[in-house]
Amino acid sequence: MKAIVCTKYGPPEVLTLQEVEKPTPRDREVLVKVHATTVTIGDTIMRSLNCPSLAGRSLWRAST
Repeated sequence: MKAIVCTKYGPPEVLTLQEVEKPTPRDREVLVKVHATTVTIGDTIMRSLNCPSLAGRSLWRAST
């Protein structure tokens, strides 16, 4: 089967289309067929390791 393979962090160019062996589920596992997926801006930021610093910032906003 074909898969997009990532072997290191970096720009989109580090992602390569490769032919890989179809996985075989073991006991108590399932194999899920993915028909579609998405990539968000957050995914691209995480891939490039250019994440903004969260020092001094709260991840949660207080609701009013």
